Amino acid sequence: MGRSINDEPDQETEINLSPMIDCIFILLIFFIVTTVFVEEPGVEIIKPNAVTDADLEKNSIIIAITSDNRVVYGGKEIGVSGVASQVKQQIKQNDLPVIIQADINAEHGTFSKVYSEVKNAGAKKISVSTFRG
Repeated sequence: MGRSINDEPDQETEINLSPMIDCIFILLIFFIVTTVFVEEPGVEIIKPNAVTDADLEKNSIIIAITSDNRVVYGGKEIGVSGVASQVKQQIKQNDLPVIIQADINAEHGTFSKVYSEVKNAGAKKISVSTFRG
C-alpha cells in the first residue's frame, strides 16, 4: 500500500531567520571594523587647482591653513609653533603621512613655515591637497 502526499498530517512550515540575522551582523561588524574614516580639518578651505594629481591616503595627518593664515589641526587652532609637536605625537603612534591643506588665499610664507615644521618633526611623506583643475 502506497502513501500519498495527502496522507501526511498538516505541518506548519516556517523559515528559520537566525542564520541570516547572524550573517548580517557579521557583515555589519566587518564593515565597521574595516572602514577608514577621513579626518576633516574642521575649517573651510578653498584648495588651489593643480594640473596633476594623485590619490592621497585616507588615514593621514591633515593640517589646514585657512585664508587668514590660521593653522588648524583636528578643528583646533594650533599655530605654526604647534605643528611639530602634533606631528611628532601622531608619528610616534603610527607612521602616518602628512597632508597640508592650504587655502588658495593663504600666504606662501605661512605654508612654507608649516611645511618646514612638518619636515623637521620627522614626517617621511608630506603631500599638498589640491583640486584637479
